[in-house]
Amino acid sequence: MTKAEKQILVTAAVGACARAVAPYSNFHVGAALRTRGGEIITGANVESASYGLTCCAERIALFKALTEGHRDFVAVAVAARRDGGATPCGACRQLLSEYAPQATILVVDSAQPARIRQFTMAELLPAAFLSVPGRR
Repeated sequence: MTKAEKQILVTAAVGACARAVAPYSNFHVGAALRTRGGEIITGANVESASYGLTCCAERIALFKALTEGHRDFVAVAVAARRDGGATPCGACRQLLSEYAPQATILVVDSAQPARIRQFTMAELLPAAFLSVPGRR
């Protein structure tokens, strides 16, 4: 991905942050996935009073993308108001390792989106559980 493409994806994740529904934690997270064809699908976290029902921005964006027929992801941007940004949680890492194993993960503080940290899925989840051996 070019620097300009990364910035577009990060901007989409920051925009998704504003749509988060986080009345309990007030921790707004936005995510944006980029397909190989250049399409961008966004999501934001949604909280519930029953915390186990809360869903992360990354999973919402991924589920939305998958149910719209997208399968080939090249990058995921995650934006949250936190110094250095917030990396995906364990559940999100597992799902991303299954459905976006080759994707570059971009993490930013929504207040400083020009400062991008970049990871591979293997760096974030080096020993991912895969039910189908060799499916990376």
